[in-house]
Amino acid sequence: MNYQSEQQLEDNLIAQLSEQGFTRVILKDNAALEVNLKQQLEKVNSCTLSDTEFTQILGKLGKGNIFAKAKILRDQLDVTLDNGDSKHLTLLFDEPQLNSFQVAQQITVKGTYTNRYDVTLLVNGLPLIQIELKRRGIELKEAFNQIKRYQKHSFHANHGLFNYVQLFVMSNGVNSQYFSNNSEMSAKQTFDWTDNENNKISQLHDFAEAFLTPSHLTHMLTKYIVLNETGKYLMVLRPYQFYAVEAIVEQVKTTTDNGYIWHTTGSGKTLTSFKAAQIMTSLSEVDKVVFVVDRKDLDYQTALEFNAFVKGSVDSTDNTSMLFHQLLDKPMKGKKVNQNRNTKLVVTTLQKLNNVVTKQRYLKEMQSLQDKRIVFIFDECHRSQFGDTHKNITEFFNNAQLFGFTGTPIFADNAVAKNSVKRTTKDLFGECLHPYVIVDAIRDANVLKFAIEYVGRYQYKDGSNNNLDIEVEDIDTKELLTSPARLDKITDYIISQHNRKTHSREFNAMFCVSSVAELIQYYELFAAKKAQGKHNLKIATIFSYEANEEEEYELGNSDDPSIKEASVKYLNEGQAVKLHSRDKLDLFINDYNAMFGTSYSTKDSKLFEDYYKNISKRVKAKEIDILLVVNMFLTGFDAPKINTLYVDKNLKYHGLVQAFSRTNRLLGETKSHGNIVCFRNLKKAADIAFTLFSNKQPKEYIETPSYNELLVDFNDAYGALIAITPTVDSVNALPDEEAQALFVRQFRELMRLKNMLSNFADFDMDSTAMGEQEFQDYTSKYADLGRQLRENSSKEKVSVLDDVDFELELLHSDIVNVTYILQLLRELHGEESGDEKARKRQVIANLIATDPTLLSKKALIDKFMDEHLQGIPASADVDEEFELYWEKEKRLELERFAHEQKLNQDRLEKLVTRYELSDEMPLRDDFADVLETKPSLLQRRRILPVITDKFKHFVDTFIAGF
Repeated sequence: MNYQSEQQLEDNLIAQLSEQGFTRVILKDNAALEVNLKQQLEKVNSCTLSDTEFTQILGKLGKGNIFAKAKILRDQLDVTLDNGDSKHLTLLFDEPQLNSFQVAQQITVKGTYTNRYDVTLLVNGLPLIQIELKRRGIELKEAFNQIKRYQKHSFHANHGLFNYVQLFVMSNGVNSQYFSNNSEMSAKQTFDWTDNENNKISQLHDFAEAFLTPSHLTHMLTKYIVLNETGKYLMVLRPYQFYAVEAIVEQVKTTTDNGYIWHTTGSGKTLTSFKAAQIMTSLSEVDKVVFVVDRKDLDYQTALEFNAFVKGSVDSTDNTSMLFHQLLDKPMKGKKVNQNRNTKLVVTTLQKLNNVVTKQRYLKEMQSLQDKRIVFIFDECHRSQFGDTHKNITEFFNNAQLFGFTGTPIFADNAVAKNSVKRTTKDLFGECLHPYVIVDAIRDANVLKFAIEYVGRYQYKDGSNNNLDIEVEDIDTKELLTSPARLDKITDYIISQHNRKTHSREFNAMFCVSSVAELIQYYELFAAKKAQGKHNLKIATIFSYEANEEEEYELGNSDDPSIKEASVKYLNEGQAVKLHSRDKLDLFINDYNAMFGTSYSTKDSKLFEDYYKNISKRVKAKEIDILLVVNMFLTGFDAPKINTLYVDKNLKYHGLVQAFSRTNRLLGETKSHGNIVCFRNLKKAADIAFTLFSNKQPKEYIETPSYNELLVDFNDAYGALIAITPTVDSVNALPDEEAQALFVRQFRELMRLKNMLSNFADFDMDSTAMGEQEFQDYTSKYADLGRQLRENSSKEKVSVLDDVDFELELLHSDIVNVTYILQLLRELHGEESGDEKARKRQVIANLIATDPTLLSKKALIDKFMDEHLQGIPASADVDEEFELYWEKEKRLELERFAHEQKLNQDRLEKLVTRYELSDEMPLRDDFADVLETKPSLLQRRRILPVITDKFKHFVDTFIAGF
C-alpha cells in the first residue's frame, strides 16, 4: 500500500519550487542564514558590504516586534558606510524581477528551544514565507499549533530574522492554507486560496503552482498585506478580495468602463475598497480617487478605518467646504496641513459630493476638475445610487469612472420603481467584476451562518365569536401587531431569553421594530420592567425624527421638568401632556446620560451626531446589552460582539439580508452563528432573499420601452382618457362610482407613462397630443376623486383584539442543513414548470456550498436529482425515497471502503454504528482491530492515518448533518 510520507511531501514541494523560479539553498543554521542574507542584499542592491557595515544592518534589522519589522521591510534601510557616506538599501522591491527568490529546507534555529523549520522561502535573503507540512491524514490544526510554538520558542533568536516572516503556509497535501504573521494568531484567520470563481485550490501541488510563485508572492508581499496601524497587526487579503482589487485596477488601466463588486455583507468590503483606492492613487493616469459613502457617520468611520490601514492617509470631510478644498488641493485657512495625507485620495459623503457639483459658489473653481480622470468608489451602492445625485455627478465629471461595492445588489427581482422606471445595479455601474455571495462566505467560514427562529402566533380565545363562520370585510392587522398585550409579551420573552441567546451576555443584541411609535412603546416597557426589578439590561435607542410630525405620544412615567416644560407648547387647556418623538428621544437620551455619565441631546446637530458616535462605540464595546432601532444601524454597522437580532418588523430582499448580517461577523470560538429571533412570520421573505443573493446568475436586465414606443403608448392612453372624459369638467358628470374608478385607473396609467417619459432628456409635453396645462387640470381632478373613492370604498376593519391571544412559542427554526435541503427537494419534485424547476435546482446547488457537511454530500445529492427525483411518482414521499437512496449509497460506499483498505466489513459496520450512537471517533487501536490481517508497527504508522482519514470522510458524507 503506497503512502506518501511528510519527507516525500517536502521533497516534492522543493523540487516544484525549484522549477518555478526559486533557487535552492542549503542553510543549516542561523549563521548560514546571516551569511546568505549579506550576499543577497549585496546582489539586489548592487553593492559590497563590509563586515562592520553588515553588523550595523543586523543591528537595525533586529529592532522591534513583528509589526515594526514589517514596516522596516517596506522601507529603505539607511546604512552609514565605513567611509562616512550614507547608503539606502532596499529590502523588498515591488517588481518581481528585481528580487532574489530562494528556497531552504530544515533550517535549525536555537532559541529557548531548538527548532527545525520545514520549508522557508527567502526574498533577498530574508525569510518572508514559512511553510509547515504534515503528512496526509493529519489535520492542519497540528501544523498551525507547531507554527505558534516556533514563534514562541525560536523566531526571536539571533536578531529575530524569522520575525520578518510575513506569511505562513500550512498543508497536509490535500488541504493548504495561508495566513499572516502576528503575535496573536487564531486558526479562524487562516484562509484557503481559490481561483477567480471561488473554487478552492487545496492540493499542495496546485496551491504552490497558483500561490507560491515569485510573481504572485511579490504582489502579495508588496500590495496585498495591510499593516493595521490601530491594532498593530498584519492583515493579508483573502482571495476574493485580491481578485476584486485586481479586476478594478485592470479596468482602470485598460478601459473607461464602470463596474461593481458584489461581496456579501460582512466579508470585508472596506479593506477591499481601501486597497483598490490605494493602488489606483499610485497610477499616473488617475488624478483623484474619491471614496463615497451615503451617511455622515460613515464618512467619519471610513476615514478612521482607512487611517488604521495607513496612518493619516485621509482626512474626513466635515463639511462641503473641506471637500471642495481637498478636491482642488487648496489649503484651508487656519487648518493645519496633514503632511501624511494621500492627496489623491478623498473620503466624503454622497450629499457633500452633490453639493460641490451643484451649488453655484463652488462651480466656477470646480470646472478645472471636469475633464480630470477621477475614479469614484461608492460604498454600499445598493442604498442611495438611484436618484438625481448619481446623475448630477456623472453629468458634471466628463472623465469619471465609477465603481460600486455592495453586499446586496439591486436586481430585476428586488428593484423599486422611481418615476415608474426600475433600475438595477448593472444599469448604473455596468458589469459585475467579481461576485462573492453569501453561500461562498459561509462555506469559507468568512462569515457565520444564521440560526433563524420564528416565534409567536395568534390563537382565538375559547368562546370567541370569530370561531364561528361569520364573514367580516377585513381584520385590523396593524391593531393586532401593535397591541400593548403583544408588545408586553415580546418584551418579557426577550428579557427571559436574552442571557441564553447571548451566552450570558458575552455578546449583545439589536432589536429592530417597525416604527418610531412601536419603538417608544418597547423602550418604555423595558424601562418600566427594569424599575420593577425584572431585569438589569442596559437598553439604548436612537432614531430619526421629523420637524413637523402629526403623531404625538403620551408623557409616560417621566418627572423630568425639562420634558414637561417642552410639552406645554403642544397643549390646549385641559389636555393630557403629549410629546413629539424628538422630546421622547431626548427623554431616552437622558436615561443614557444617567447610565454613562454623558450629556448628549438633540438640541443641536453636533450633540446628536456625537450621541450617534458614542452609542456606536459602546455597542461595539458591549457596554450596551440591546440597541433598539427602527432603521438606523441596520446597514453599514460592524459590531462583531453582536450575535443576536430580535425582529418585529417586516423585512425583505436586501433590507432583510443587511439587517440579519449585523450578527454574522466572526469573533472567537463561542460565537458559532448569528441568532435571528423573528416575532413576525418572515420565513417566506427570508427564503426568497437568501435564494436571490445566493444566485450568481441573477436577472439583471429590466426591459424598458424606447422613447418612441412610450410616446405612442402615452398618446393612446390619452385617447382612451378622452373617450371617458372628453373635457376636464366632464369628470364632474361621471354617473357612478364605477365610471369614476375607470377614470382614475386610466389617468393613473397616463401618469405612469409620463413619469417614464420624463427620464428621457428630450421629453417635452409639446411632443405629445396633450398639453401641459390640460395634464395639470386632470391631475387635480384625479387627486380629489381618488381620495373620495378611497374614503367611500374603504373596508370596515373589524377589531379582534378581544377575541385573540398572542402566544409566544417557537413555530419554526431554520438552519441550512440536510433537513433544509430535503425541504427544497420536496418543492423541486412538485414543480411542473421547466424554468422554475431549473431555478430551484440552482438554488439547491448554491445552498449546498454553505456548509462543509453539505459540501461533502454534493455529488450524492446531485446524483439523486439527476437519476432518481424525476422517476418518483407525484404521490410518493420524497423524504422516504431519499432515505432509501441514501442508505443504499451508504452501504455501497462501506463495501468499497472495506474492500480497498482490506478491512473486515462486519467489524467496520460496528464502528460506524458506534459512531452514530455516541458521536465519538474511534481510536487508532479500534481501526487496527478491523484490519483483516494484523499490521506490523511500521505498517500501523503508514496505514492507520489513511484509514482514519477515510473513516472521517465517510461519516462527514453519510452521517454528519442529519
